[in-house]
This record gives sequence, structure tokens and C-alpha cells, in this order.
Amino acid sequence: MDQVKVKQDDFTLCPKFTETFAMLGKKWNGLIIEVLLHEHTQRFKDLAAHVDKCSDRVLCERLKELEEDGIVSRNTYPGESRVDYSLTERGRDLAPVMEAVHEWSDQWCGKD
Repeated sequence: MDQVKVKQDDFTLCPKFTETFAMLGKKWNGLIIEVLLHEHTQRFKDLAAHVDKCSDRVLCERLKELEEDGIVSRNTYPGESRVDYSLTERGRDLAPVMEAVHEWSDQWCGKD
């Protein structure tokens, strides 16, 4: 039981699980990851077009945070002003998690 530690009648969440949900649950992060899973490498303006309700300022903040978390890579090119973003191996490993969210939402969302 690595994800949830149970002691007698006490329930506590694993710190790694809590940390993961703090990152994934932050507004816009899931959508950013989803776009990069499907579109692979994206320039900021293209990513912003996909996540169109997110302001540029917030998108920039989220990308920096995801980069610090090792989920997103910010790619620069010598001699060019071009910058783009892609998922790291750690970020690509979220693909099954995102697929599970898709399956859950297909089953449960919009069925009120």
C-alpha cells in the first residue's frame, strides 16, 4: 500500500500522492499536459490557442511551474529567438493517467 497508508482506524494520504494531485489539480495544468501529449512540441502562441481561456500570464506561470516539476521542457535554439515546449519523459508518463481521466469523463460528465 504505497499510495495510501492506513494505521488502524486512521487514514492518511501518502505525501507523494498529495504532491502529485497538487500539481495535476492546479488549474490549466491538465489541459497543458493534454495538449503537449497530443501535439508534442508547441510554441507558446500555439499552446495558448489550444488553452484559449487561460491568460498568457497564467499560462507562462504554469509552464514555469511544470518545468520546475520536471514535466515540461522549455526548448531554446542557438542563434534563434524561437522557444517551444514539450513534455519530458516524466510528463509523457502521464499519458495513461490522462487516458483514465478521459474514460471517466466520457462515462460520467454531462449525464446530469
